[in-house]
Amino acid sequence: MTIQDTKKFGLSSLSLAVSLALTGVMGASAAWAEEAQEEAQASDNIEKIAVVGSRAAPRSVGESPVPVDIIGNEEFTKNGTTDMNDLLGKVVPSYNVNTQPISDAATLVRPANMRGLAPDHTLVLLNGKRRHRAAVISFLGGGVSNGAQGPDISVIPAVALKQVEVLRDGAAAQYGSDAIAGVINFQLKDNAEGGTIEARYGEFYEGDGSSPMIAANVGMPLTDNGFFNVSAEYKTADPTSRSVQRDDATDLIAAGNSAVANPAQVWGAPETKDDFKFFFNAGLDLNANQSAYMFGNWARRDVEGGFYFRNPNNRGGVYSGDDGETLLVGDLTGDMSGNCPVITVTNNVPDPVALEQVKNDPDCFVFNEMFPGGFTPRFGGVIEDTSLSAGVKGTTANNLNYDFGVSYGKSDADFYIKNTVNASLGPDSPTNFNPGRYVQMERGASLDFSYFEVDEWSFAAGLEFRRETFEIYNGDPASFEIGPLYTQGFGIGSNGFPGFKPQDSGSWSRNNYAAYFDAEHDLTDNWLVTGALRYEYYDDFGSTTNWKLSSIYNVTDDFSLRAAASTGFRAPTVGQSNVRNVTTAFSGGQLEDQATLPPTNPISIQKGATPLEPETSVNLSFGAVLTVGEFFLTADFFHITLEDRITQSSNQELTQADKDALIAQGVLDANSYSSVLYFTNDFDTTTQGVDLVASYAPDWLDGANFALAYNWTETTVDSFNPDNISEARVKVLEEALPHHKGTLTWTQELGANLRSMVRMNYYGKFYEDHLDSEGELPIYNGATVTFDAEVGYDFNDNWSLAVGAQNLFDTYPDDNPWAGIAGAAYPVTSPYGFNGGYYYARVNYNF
Repeated sequence: MTIQDTKKFGLSSLSLAVSLALTGVMGASAAWAEEAQEEAQASDNIEKIAVVGSRAAPRSVGESPVPVDIIGNEEFTKNGTTDMNDLLGKVVPSYNVNTQPISDAATLVRPANMRGLAPDHTLVLLNGKRRHRAAVISFLGGGVSNGAQGPDISVIPAVALKQVEVLRDGAAAQYGSDAIAGVINFQLKDNAEGGTIEARYGEFYEGDGSSPMIAANVGMPLTDNGFFNVSAEYKTADPTSRSVQRDDATDLIAAGNSAVANPAQVWGAPETKDDFKFFFNAGLDLNANQSAYMFGNWARRDVEGGFYFRNPNNRGGVYSGDDGETLLVGDLTGDMSGNCPVITVTNNVPDPVALEQVKNDPDCFVFNEMFPGGFTPRFGGVIEDTSLSAGVKGTTANNLNYDFGVSYGKSDADFYIKNTVNASLGPDSPTNFNPGRYVQMERGASLDFSYFEVDEWSFAAGLEFRRETFEIYNGDPASFEIGPLYTQGFGIGSNGFPGFKPQDSGSWSRNNYAAYFDAEHDLTDNWLVTGALRYEYYDDFGSTTNWKLSSIYNVTDDFSLRAAASTGFRAPTVGQSNVRNVTTAFSGGQLEDQATLPPTNPISIQKGATPLEPETSVNLSFGAVLTVGEFFLTADFFHITLEDRITQSSNQELTQADKDALIAQGVLDANSYSSVLYFTNDFDTTTQGVDLVASYAPDWLDGANFALAYNWTETTVDSFNPDNISEARVKVLEEALPHHKGTLTWTQELGANLRSMVRMNYYGKFYEDHLDSEGELPIYNGATVTFDAEVGYDFNDNWSLAVGAQNLFDTYPDDNPWAGIAGAAYPVTSPYGFNGGYYYARVNYNF
């Protein structure tokens, strides 16, 4: 659970000193760390300490003027799942993530939502330093996440983490862009000795989705004055299928087409191949008042999922002409002298005589020869993630703390698509393509200063620089080549994900400069007030200034009130301003190609696009903290108004004049586009809710701990441009995520070696606009309760075994009332998945 018994948290001398030195954007002095450790050793119990949210000395979560959750490493280990997104979804109630079965590039880097906002409204830190974005932009992100470009936290292995701090409050005035919903700070382990090896295996009750994993962490000394801690994880995950046969595929089979697969289209978790993660964290005391740090990672994974089924009778641009009643027959002669017959389709059966004539004629061709039962592309990508941060921090003779650091981060998404064709190439088309790459690269430097407790004051100030680059690399020639059958109505490019053309490729960068000032003051022994002011300049849209005020007042020793107010912003990403992409989507019962173009493209401008501006927000919150013996409770209300939100527009239908204009620009495959989309600042929202977190370790039940975490969040779209954002999209923004979500966990020590955990998960009702149908295929799923359970046994100090189950009672979402249309048995955006129960076993060796 997100808050455990706060009096059961101890730190060794090294871990506390390094935590203070490495995890904050500002470091505490070595003298302060030593003093804090002496105090910790003088007591058997110390409260959990949070660095995020304050640039002054770290505070306990109960003394923080804003809500912060501390999630210890042990909480991540009591789960069957190993993906960091799913782990956070279990322990942070306002964090929502779901399976992405057919979601274009969102299948490769799953978008996640905190407090009902987009993935890039949450700032992610690693050891207190800003984490770079993923290269992937979520073009099909389940509505709320459409167009988002957030960090890829799935590359972080749980075995590498000491703890995770979740700041549930707006913090853009402290940390800059994106910190609107909150901040998540991942703290890497920093022990200089010992380690663990973990082996885990699990699969779903249905017998699919098996996921073996092995992970290890080792701490080593770096001379006598430092540490070098390394972590690695390797895993794979087989795909799942929760599909039924599509109605059109059933009709094809009934009409005698025996080549149609069953199911023709698979809805399930994608396959993860060769997922490897490596992290390291190092620190070295240079002298009594100065230390150096360095940490980073390399990760690589291959993820492959399915796409939509291509019907062999009516898929336009491959099998069928514009009328949908005749097959496309390619004349291969070059001078149209083949005299190819017309093949009509009646009751799902192509004219057998004409079809056989084409098959026997070397001058004529139909794709029914290559894929007689239709085809379903397989789309995937290899995601490679690299980062490195290093710096020096310390304390001057007059007790001024400083931190100078530099950082580098890169995300590389190399796409591939299989089992498809470039129809314009006819029979010469390959069936596997590499359509290109997206690359996101970020470099930064920061210089931070702080001065603690001068007449009850603490001050911090600093300068930051960041350079962001987004790159597009073109695909292999066959993925975008204009083949000889183009003039006969056959589509250009690898069907499903056309390759990026040389004219699409390029590199776009921007620079960002920032300066900030923070102050904290104890007005009395019981009343703390904090303030922050931050100025940022971006060379592509200008400057922004943001502020924050927060306070906590201790009414009694056991009860405190707190409140905060702030402004915030999120800068449009370089990728959102420049990306180009073609996605095959399901619309009006048919597949269509939708092109995403930059908002500066002439066609986008003609449809109403304007250059992107930053989103702006106002965050208000107030809450209470109560500690009574072994009972701990926080309750916080939040209210976020967000203006000029950035998202993809609704589909903008293309006229023939629009297509002609695109062709004139060199976009020769524009005739296959049904519509275009672009990024836009076209709606405002209000998001409000309540976070309730409690823990209780009763004396009357020795070894027990009860933890409750509950979130209520609702978003209202206050205004929007109906030319760009449809009413259907508004409904998704307001209702796609459950308004209520909570967990109740009971952990129990059963003697010296045996332990157990039972967790109840509650998910409120949610709405799905199935297949992004603009409201034509609505699904209203009811509230659901699921259970997780685990039992663990320690054989000795080194070896332990645990077995457990997630979704213990094999609970599924409501049946999909539109299942026959595209074959999904259940709502595909379910916040608790649609794969049913999952069991697992885990063996640990500690040394």
